[in-house]
Amino acid sequence: MEPVIQIKSGATKWDIRQKVWDYIEENNLANFPRPVHNRIPNFKGAIQACNRLTDLQEFKSSHTVKVNPDRPQQQARFVTLEAQKTLLVPTPRLRTGLFNNITPPQGASKEQLRICSSSQGVKDFSVPVGLDAKVKVDLVVVGSVAVSEKGLRIGKGEGFADLEYGMMVAMGAVDESTVVVTIVHDCQVMDIPEELIESHDLTVDYILTPTRVIETKCQIPKPQGIIWTKLDPEKLEKIPILKKLRDLEEQSGKDVTLGVAPVAPESGLQTGQARRQTRRRPRRNIQQDDEGEYKQEKIVDGDQKARQRPARVRKDSRGEGGGDNDREFNKRGKGRRGDNMKERGPEEGGSEVASQRKLPLSVTTVYLGGIPAGLRVSELKTALREREAIPLRLTWQGAQHRAFLDYSDPGAAEVALEALQDLSLNGHSLQAELAKSQRGGKRSGQSNRRQRPSTAPESKTAPPDTESDTNEKAEQ
Repeated sequence: MEPVIQIKSGATKWDIRQKVWDYIEENNLANFPRPVHNRIPNFKGAIQACNRLTDLQEFKSSHTVKVNPDRPQQQARFVTLEAQKTLLVPTPRLRTGLFNNITPPQGASKEQLRICSSSQGVKDFSVPVGLDAKVKVDLVVVGSVAVSEKGLRIGKGEGFADLEYGMMVAMGAVDESTVVVTIVHDCQVMDIPEELIESHDLTVDYILTPTRVIETKCQIPKPQGIIWTKLDPEKLEKIPILKKLRDLEEQSGKDVTLGVAPVAPESGLQTGQARRQTRRRPRRNIQQDDEGEYKQEKIVDGDQKARQRPARVRKDSRGEGGGDNDREFNKRGKGRRGDNMKERGPEEGGSEVASQRKLPLSVTTVYLGGIPAGLRVSELKTALREREAIPLRLTWQGAQHRAFLDYSDPGAAEVALEALQDLSLNGHSLQAELAKSQRGGKRSGQSNRRQRPSTAPESKTAPPDTESDTNEKAEQ
């Protein structure tokens, strides 16, 4: 199969990373989080690719599997737990240790296993594994930015997968028989020049994509431990467990001489190059999350706000529904929608947040259940913004522990569903699925209007005919 991304002679690792990230963005091949620059891309089709793991004989015969904590490999963590194997997940960015042993509740259901395989579940259902633990890892799953059919791999440039493998070698958890698998989109498979691969770079034995299983038969040996000369004191300060491992290896008589930090490390190139985004994307404020990934929050400057603000405010948007929280919630990167909102009272089935512009004749509705008591609608809006699952209209029924999200078409709803699958708020996992009215299919052009419920949502602070959302009013 001919690679869709061609690498020019003389390209560096950062050239390849940039080319992959740009290609995925320009062709809209990724789900949340976006943009994919500086990440292991959460590519579309990741679930199908991860499911291929169960077809590998090496997986079937394994007892302990280590899977990276990135979003595109979440399904790999789920199928590992579902197969009742021991799942080890590295501590994000190795900040507090090396591994977490994910331990689901006794007799956990599929839904509980999905929670355990999410980033929140890794925090809530894990037991730390120390360097002195006697662990034998049979299979290692890593993410990649680019990989070749010969097994050569390029990560996102921070070296954590290589470090994790080197540390596993040092503690005796892996050896030559340990199989390494990477899970990527088909476009991430390309010809990588062999001269770019160094002694500390991890190679892979299998590549899983949404359409293929590739056995690489890689002849390049994997790292034989940590190469201390590739590290510098600054790296040790950022990763305390490395300091502990260095002390142990020094006591055993090994050479643990550190290297000198380069004047212009590759991370400098990352700062100058890899943050480049496609022109269609708005300017973003980047904040780091617990997985070492970056969350983006759209920024709209003062001039844009002025342009978006309508000349007149309708009377039915004077309450809390027309406040700053709702305006911020409906900002669009392309400025297609205004920020003036209105909320409808409980007589229409809950508190609805919608733009003044008319909704499409036909919308696709997503049901969001399991909303915990006390959750504010603004908190849900923040979560939807962060996951880029912003609906055309949000109908809040907090008293019934649910909300409805209207999207322009089934495709938009499907993207939102995938982004919301592991949503957890205030320690509660939320359930996202197509609303019942959608499951049988609607005739084209038919409006998806929800029927008025038999009883109005309860309101503790507002009378039944109020036009404001109770939770929003309490917050303001």
